[in-house]
Amino acid sequence: METIGTLALVGGDEWTEGCTFDATLLAASGGADVLVLPTAAAYQHPERVVLRAAEWFGPMGGQVEGLMVVDRASAEDPGMAAAVAGARFVYLAGGSPLHLRAVLKKSAVFEALREAYAAGAVVAGAGAGGMVLTDPMADPRGGALTLGLGLVDNLTVVPHFGDEHDDAHGQKLERTVAMAPAALPVVALPARTALIKEGGAAWRSEGAGTPVVFVGGAQTEGLGALEG
Repeated sequence: METIGTLALVGGDEWTEGCTFDATLLAASGGADVLVLPTAAAYQHPERVVLRAAEWFGPMGGQVEGLMVVDRASAEDPGMAAAVAGARFVYLAGGSPLHLRAVLKKSAVFEALREAYAAGAVVAGAGAGGMVLTDPMADPRGGALTLGLGLVDNLTVVPHFGDEHDDAHGQKLERTVAMAPAALPVVALPARTALIKEGGAAWRSEGAGTPVVFVGGAQTEGLGALEG
């Protein structure tokens, strides 16, 4: 599928100081509306996630709408899918990657997300959202590789890089890097940092931290390895 939209994979702690890229993404959408899917936070007060997004985007001129795709039934709802298909900026919040994958995999809402992205929409996924949009994805339970949703292929993102609470000794990241096929880039992505691809342009990063790319078990310089 030829994609002409903008994709942003965010390392977590979305909508907090340092997420300078959000203004860029809003501008790239060509409008003011941001459709937030708190799917990954379905069991963690998803309405609060939407409120936090609204408070963040408001000063930028953004208007946030929450779409409560929180279970499989809502992911198959035609009205929910239509809202996603017509959106110019869709943001998947963080939370549980496994719940997010189970809800969206081969669903009407995810197919609508593909359509929106192909039509030029901005799609952002933070933390769990960033993990799940790739294929393969890192299993959050230990770092092994597993099937992701595949909005972008041949790429694995490990969010919250450097977060002592998420992976205190870096063991999950080491396992992901060690188990990755030789040609698969693994990106260790710090919080409040986005890996961004705009249409056919090269990957770039923006935000508070610096992504680290591993290929064949070795750390590479810059993001050039992502274009291989």
